[in-house]
Amino acid sequence: MNENKSLRFGVIGAGRIGKIHAENLATRIPGVEVAAIADIDLKAAQETAARLHVPSALADYQAILTDPSIDAIAICSSTDTHARIVVEAAAAGKHIFCEKPIDHDLAKIDAALEAVNKAQVKLQIGFNRRFDANFRKVRQMVAEGKVGKPHILRITSRDPAPPPVSYVKVSGGMFLDMTIHDFDMARYLIGSEVVEVYVAAGVMVDPAIGEAGDVDTALITLRFENGTIGTIDNSRQAVYGYDQRVEVFGSGGMVSALNNLQDSHIYSTADGVYSAKPLYFFLERYMESFITEMKEFVQSIQEDKAPPVTGIDGRIPVVIGMAAKKSYLENRPVLLSEVV
Repeated sequence: MNENKSLRFGVIGAGRIGKIHAENLATRIPGVEVAAIADIDLKAAQETAARLHVPSALADYQAILTDPSIDAIAICSSTDTHARIVVEAAAAGKHIFCEKPIDHDLAKIDAALEAVNKAQVKLQIGFNRRFDANFRKVRQMVAEGKVGKPHILRITSRDPAPPPVSYVKVSGGMFLDMTIHDFDMARYLIGSEVVEVYVAAGVMVDPAIGEAGDVDTALITLRFENGTIGTIDNSRQAVYGYDQRVEVFGSGGMVSALNNLQDSHIYSTADGVYSAKPLYFFLERYMESFITEMKEFVQSIQEDKAPPVTGIDGRIPVVIGMAAKKSYLENRPVLLSEVV
């Protein structure tokens, strides 16, 4: 496309993540303008549009797809709409940024990816943690062989507070709404595919989550094609804040990334050494990564290159999540080949 021409975006969904992407596109990314925001709650779309000086607020996203002046869309609506909108947007010739997951159904994901391939439009999936500077550095060092052959991967991912049970009932469960980020991070950091999953999990935070058919605490073991063994530990509630750490240990060394803290002070006394808590939640912890991921999506369109997180990258963590749930329910290791 003409590099001097602004890329016109439509944002579908004006909830929490939609507001983040709309604001970043409207105020933090050069060469982009937000032409319209749509949400089934028209008031939410109007409020966000007014705040960001976006000219059009809509209740029906179809008007974005039929507008020939709009080049790309950001799908930030509820998960059950993602695959359908991807198919419709591809048919309309729009480039697509879609929040994870594409869907909870592999057949629907495959249909969406086929539509994108047929239309030859760009599709990027919103695994924003890949764009965090800390994790990118770990990935770079692993890829450069700085730790030798990777032997062990450790990911700690714990939320500061559990979500409402109403969310749990429609989210697909912890493995598909929370751990899915960690499954993607595992593939990203090691550069190899997961072949087997084993899960030990339970309900230790909120009995209502168990009553809704989900778990809130899990320890997950992964086996990779290249022989690396990985672990992910998840909790829906870490009372001290948002706990996000990774470590890769290998034949030649180890690299890790620790939590981002509220500030960097360290207070030392005769009684102990104290520092600030981790940043409280993902909005604070990953704000820069949300900006970077959208910048790189825009660049993929402007420079006509593959997006950094493809549709296949969006599909595989869903498969791992399904294998994890099967492992938990059947209390055994599960090969991904059983689910694909």
